[in-house]
Amino acid sequence: MAVQWYPGHMHKAQKEIRRIMDDIDVIIEVLDARIPYSSENPLLRKMRGNKPCIKILNKSDLADPETSKLWQEHFEQSDEIKTLSIHKNQPDKIKMIPDLCRKLLSQHSNRVKNVNTMIMGIPNVGKSTLINLLAGRNVAKTGNEPAVTKSQQRIKLSHGIVMSDTPGVLWPKIEMEPVAYRLASTGAIKDTAMDNVDVALFALAYLIEFYPEMLKQRYGLTQRPNTEMEALEFIGKKRGCLRKGGHVQLDPAAKIILTDFRAGTIGKISMETPSLIQKNLADHARETEILERKKALKHNKTGSN
Repeated sequence: MAVQWYPGHMHKAQKEIRRIMDDIDVIIEVLDARIPYSSENPLLRKMRGNKPCIKILNKSDLADPETSKLWQEHFEQSDEIKTLSIHKNQPDKIKMIPDLCRKLLSQHSNRVKNVNTMIMGIPNVGKSTLINLLAGRNVAKTGNEPAVTKSQQRIKLSHGIVMSDTPGVLWPKIEMEPVAYRLASTGAIKDTAMDNVDVALFALAYLIEFYPEMLKQRYGLTQRPNTEMEALEFIGKKRGCLRKGGHVQLDPAAKIILTDFRAGTIGKISMETPSLIQKNLADHARETEILERKKALKHNKTGSN
C-alpha cells in the first residue's frame, strides 16, 4: 500500500527549500520522538546533503525515554548530526538550540558571523510551537491539524542566528506501509487520507505486542487481547460505541484510541526502534524485489505472445 497526501503548497515549499539551501549553514530538523524514522522526510535528507544538522526529537514527553536514547545514539553516529530530545514544556532546554547551532557549525566551518539556519519537518510535528518558543513571541501559526504553516518566513533569534521557517513537507508517495500507518497514528497525515479503523488496528497491534500493560491499564482490560480487533471491540463496548443490537461502532471506537494515543493518555509510547526499522527496510526490499520479478515475468510472457 502506497499513501499519497501531498497538497499543492508542499510542492511549492519543496522548491523553495531547494532554492535557498545553498545559503543555509545549519539545518534544524524537527522529528516526532515517537517515530523518529517515519517522521524523517527522505526528500529533506537528500536536499540537506552533508550540511550540519540538529535533529530535534520533539514531543519527547509522549515517547518512551529509553527508545529515544537509542535513536539519539543512532543518529549521532554521524559526525555532522547532533540531537536534542525536548518537549514544549522545557523552555530552558529549547533555548539551547541557538548555541547548539553555533557550536555545531564551528566544528565544520570557521564562520563566526550570522548563522543561517533552516527549520524543517513534516506536518504536525510541533515545529511552529518550537519556533514561537525560540523567538519568544508568536511568529508562527500553530494548530492540531497538519499543514497549518503554508509559507516561508525568516526569524531573527539570539546569538546571531537567523532562522528560515518552512511549511511542513511530506514526500509525494509513502512507499513503506508501516511508515504510512505510523504517520497516520500520530496525526501527521490528515484523518481523511486513511481509514481510522485500519490505523487504530495497526496501533493496537503494536501496543498489544510492545506495551500490553499500558493498554490493559488504560482501558480496563483483564487480560492481554488475542487480536487487535478483539481489543478494538472491547474498548468500543466499554466506551459506549454501540448501535442497535449491541454491535460495536468501529469508527468511533477507533477515534477514541487514536485520540488517546496522540494525547499520550495511554502512556509514553514509541512506535519504532532502530532495529525495528532495519527489519521494515529489509522486508520492504524483499517485497519490492518480488514485485519487480513478477513484473518482469509478466512482461516477458506478454512479449513472447
